[in-house]
Amino acid sequence: MALSLEQKKAMAEEVNAVAKTAFAAVAAEYRGITATQMDGLRSEARKQGVYLRVVKNSIARRAVEGTDFECMTEGFAGPLLLAFSQEEPSAAARVVKDFAKQNDKLVPKLVALSGTLYPATELDRLASMPTRDEALAMLMGTMRAPIQKFVTTVNEVPSKLVRTLAAVRDAKQAG
Repeated sequence: MALSLEQKKAMAEEVNAVAKTAFAAVAAEYRGITATQMDGLRSEARKQGVYLRVVKNSIARRAVEGTDFECMTEGFAGPLLLAFSQEEPSAAARVVKDFAKQNDKLVPKLVALSGTLYPATELDRLASMPTRDEALAMLMGTMRAPIQKFVTTVNEVPSKLVRTLAAVRDAKQAG
């Protein structure tokens, strides 16, 4: 079904609005994927907070103009879907990577993060980044460690004194 000029403009504006607020983007070639498989991918993307859209390359070029993802325009060729991470930088990469494991017809082509274009081989690195909650947990663990060590050290002084007094008492009772 052909799109009218107004529909194309609306689609470009919609993708542009998402791209302006997104953290990261992944473009992947979807040639050979069935409609049922694509529905599964879309469903998983929604669960992860990822905006997923199949658009023509000419519309995609217009859609990313003036955003951090303008660096991707050179690589728009062939049937591509765009995945934008809206909540966490690594969400789109995780969705694409996980789906590509199950279906080899989804081939990542472009990865962009904060205005920098990376080769598709960097998808694994981006996907392995911790989520916001995981990063906060690691930070809290790092902040907690010195305090816990200090408390343990301070608590060791009276504990050692009590053990020493108990040993002296036991020695007097035995002797």
